[in-house]
Amino acid sequence: MGENLFPEKFIWGAATSSYQIEGAPDVDGKGESIWDRFTHTPGAIWNQETGDRACNHYHLYKEDVDLMSSLGLKAYRFSISWPRIFPQGGGRVNREGLDFYRRLVERLHSHGIKPVITLYHWDLPQALQEREGWLNLDTARYFEEYAASVFENLDQSVDMWITINEPWVIAFLGHAFGIHAPGINDFNSALLVAHHLLLAHGLAVKAFRESEREDESIGIALNLAPVQPMTNNSSDLEAAERSDSFMNRWFLDPIFKGSYPADMIDILSRSFNVPEISEEDAALFSQPLDFLGINNYTRILVEGSNDEDAFTGNPVNPPDAVYTEMGWEIYPRGLYELLIRIHREYGPLPLYITENGAAFADQLNEDGSVDDEGRISYLHHYLLEAQQAIAEGVPLKGYFVWSLMDNFEWAFGYSKRFGLIYVDFQSQKRYLKNSACWYREVIARNGLIE
Repeated sequence: MGENLFPEKFIWGAATSSYQIEGAPDVDGKGESIWDRFTHTPGAIWNQETGDRACNHYHLYKEDVDLMSSLGLKAYRFSISWPRIFPQGGGRVNREGLDFYRRLVERLHSHGIKPVITLYHWDLPQALQEREGWLNLDTARYFEEYAASVFENLDQSVDMWITINEPWVIAFLGHAFGIHAPGINDFNSALLVAHHLLLAHGLAVKAFRESEREDESIGIALNLAPVQPMTNNSSDLEAAERSDSFMNRWFLDPIFKGSYPADMIDILSRSFNVPEISEEDAALFSQPLDFLGINNYTRILVEGSNDEDAFTGNPVNPPDAVYTEMGWEIYPRGLYELLIRIHREYGPLPLYITENGAAFADQLNEDGSVDDEGRISYLHHYLLEAQQAIAEGVPLKGYFVWSLMDNFEWAFGYSKRFGLIYVDFQSQKRYLKNSACWYREVIARNGLIE
């Protein structure tokens, strides 16, 4: 049995987000977020569940950092709750909210764990939503104020900053399809929100550069997936190209090339209002980044549509594939294909896998163990593909499992478990799953055993 080692200084981490784990929705001056409001909307969330308590990380963060340390994590990716810092979206800083993140960063440092902070993981202050939220350009300017304040006040060393997590999900699941907060169903709104998110990202990067923070880096985390045709016929091939433009290039191209994909503009503009990118916008969108974060779980397989105005193909689930509890195909090769493609078309720049993981129907045994061999297999095979991409020259610098612990999984409530750590949401007790013990060994040897 041979070891497959990763490069020296490869960063092994795990990831979470504020609303999914913190709880304490109105503690120490925190304002209401759009997810606080959305989860209390009848019918919005599975089983009418909310993130009011979640993992109670706000009060149990010391225990959670101790668990991270026991796993040997080199880095922890978490997000800041914007309404903890600015309960009304802007104005006066809420010092008590800020102090929580100071304490968390200090505790991470005391255990030798690098803090990787995401500024926005979907929990917009409700006060800004009542002024049209991301539909209002002013929200991007409020985000700049918020980002600058966090940069200034978290004066301990924060190694990496991520401006926005998955802007595609925010724009389209939240504003076109109504699945996520704020629950809007209007495609024109989604296109405008996407544009304003790009502006917000650019303004935050600008604020970061102006803060002259040495030895720190900034990037963005995009949800990306390889898009493949069901067959090689022309209809399926064209559908895959369109789907890729919509799912991947709608944010990749503005950030790295300063423009939206031309083929998608042509199709979308037949039915919708596509925002124009001015020269000033393009310069703001496409400022050089220090890294790109990639969130990947599966691939997208499509077949052609008879609708000539369709901007995506019809998704296909191959019957012989293996799926996670989310209904996502397990397709490790897709991660390799994605890394090679991003490096070739949008590089060179350092890449991080900022989310990768799987939900399974985990069961807690009487002895406190959780046999999640499916998750171990998933992570092992995805990491093998990441390793092959590194061997072929992709500058992949780190990997963050989603997620550190079971949490509130957005519209699915507590019905989907992604964690390395099992959480009993009633007692708030934590249990290491077998995958956590496996990941600890991977980190310790900086590699895999075949």
